[in-house]
This record gives sequence, C-alpha cells and structure tokens, in this order.
Amino acid sequence: MSKLNLSVAIGPYDRNRPLIDGAVQIDGVDPTFMMLSPEEIFFRALRTYDFDICELSLSSFSVKTASGDCPYVGIPAFLSRAFRHTSIYVRTDRIKEPKDLIGKKVGVPEYQLTANVWARAILEEDYGVKPSDIHWIRAGIEQAHRPEKISIKLPPGVRMDNGPDGKTISQLLESGEIDGFIAPRPPKLVGSNPNIGWLFPDPVATAKDYYKRTGIFPIMHLVGVRRTIVEKHPWLPAAVLKAFEQSKALAVEALSDTSATKVTLPFIEERIKETRELMGEDYWSYGMEPNRKTLEAFLRQHHAQGLSSRLLKVEELFHPSTYESFSI
Repeated sequence: MSKLNLSVAIGPYDRNRPLIDGAVQIDGVDPTFMMLSPEEIFFRALRTYDFDICELSLSSFSVKTASGDCPYVGIPAFLSRAFRHTSIYVRTDRIKEPKDLIGKKVGVPEYQLTANVWARAILEEDYGVKPSDIHWIRAGIEQAHRPEKISIKLPPGVRMDNGPDGKTISQLLESGEIDGFIAPRPPKLVGSNPNIGWLFPDPVATAKDYYKRTGIFPIMHLVGVRRTIVEKHPWLPAAVLKAFEQSKALAVEALSDTSATKVTLPFIEERIKETRELMGEDYWSYGMEPNRKTLEAFLRQHHAQGLSSRLLKVEELFHPSTYESFSI
C-alpha cells in the first residue's frame, strides 16, 4: 500500500525534531515538513486550510469546534505549553500589582489568543481582575494592523477597541497610551525602557506557586489533522499521536543526557531536576486523560470569556482513536 503524501506544518522545537529529521516515522505517511512560525501556521490553517497536519492554537481550535465548523480533527499532542505569568507586561511606573489594572487600557494583538485566555484566567481567578474590568486595545505587536484570525463575539460588559491607525502596541506602551500588554511574544522595547516590565516581578516563583495550588501546566497548542482526510483514513489520528509521542520521548531522553548539553544554556541538568521535583517525571505530558484537568479549566474559562459559543467537553476536542494509547 502506498503511503499518504501529507503536508505537516509545525514549529522546529526539540520535541518535534526527531520527527522532522526522520528518526521517527508517522505510520503510513510520507510527510512534507514545513517549519513555520505559529502565527503563519495558524493564519493559513484557519483562513485557507493549507495543511494536512499542523500545529493549532488551542483557543482558535476551540472556537471553531464549538461552532461546529472546524476543518481539523484534534490530536492530544501538546506541542507548546507555558506558564503565562511571563506574558503580562505593564508600565511599571503606574501598575504595581494586578488590581491596578482595573479601569486601565491593556493591549492585545488578538483577544482570542490562547496565551491571553490563560492570562485573563490568572488575573480573574487569582487576583479578582475580570476581563470586563479592563479596556482592551487591539493592535499588532510590531506591525500596526493585525486582525483576529477568526471572528469572535465578546460578552456583554467587555470593551475592546482597535488601536489608533498606524500605531503598534509597542508604540502605545512606550508612549503611555496604554498601561499594559498581554501576548505570547514580548514587545521588542522590553529591556530598553526602564518603565516597562513584567507585572509579576518574579514570574517563575509566581508560576511555581500557581502550579502547586492548581496542578495546571497551561496548554497552548495541539495538533490537528484535516477532517476530510481523517474521514477517508480513520487510522491516521492514532498514527499521528503515536509519532509525536515517540518524538517527544526521544527529545526528553536527549535533553537528559548531559554529557554534552543539547541546548545553548548552562544549568540545564539543574533545571530538569527542579522541574521533575515540582511536576513529576512526565512533566510535558501528551494524551487526553493526563491533561483532562488542565483542558477542563481552559474550556471553562474559554466559554466564560465569551470565546466558545458553548461549554465544550474535553472529548469533543479529539478523535476517539486518540482517547487512549496502547501499552506493551
């Protein structure tokens, strides 16, 4: 039987590298890999459906799944995860603690970005700052115009306006026209302006405390397979999950081999030890059940923030063949 020639658009992360390099194969697939930025993948995936298998924003995927028109079937391989305490930047000369954001203007490149869903959840659940307490300003981080990839309808009481024509979030933050900024990427001016910095002075300590209290390691991206292909080849989702799991396992094994450090950063072995002590051996887990609590927390907030039209169940995100994995 000939293999399926499928396009695969993902980021060049260490956990994907064994797959990209061919050390791991997707059963029955002859892949054509494209290593692209998340912004490009997500835009092309949801605007023009360019890819057969691709990395997807959990938030955008949930919006489309809730509305019943998602072109991709979900696979619980979570290629990007991050504690988003580092995603909230403020004018430190004005904002000293989360509650200072009440009544203030905060910039976002897109309201529905997964990182922003988690950041708003942190602000509301841990500090009592609701989305309706903030005046949201939308603009590109370094390029003035950036539309939402998909249409959204904000809940009553939440105000969002487009930024002034020709101005970026970085410019608005530096000039003081906005008081903060939330996004996956920091503005380039961070570090050059002493009055712009993290809301949380020690975001790592804050994130560790968050994990100890909640057990949640926020999920940003999952993998999607084009729905029309899955309908013809229902074996494909399980094969894709298996391959991504094997690729991640090889990456973690390589990271743990400190005879020659695999990343250009000192103290990696110490950070791995600290992470496992806090989060366990499988600190970056794939699969539906190990991540049910995190996914349920996200879906609750996603719906409460007015982004998904209904409260999704975790099972609705993924193909049934990926609910469980085989064991030997």
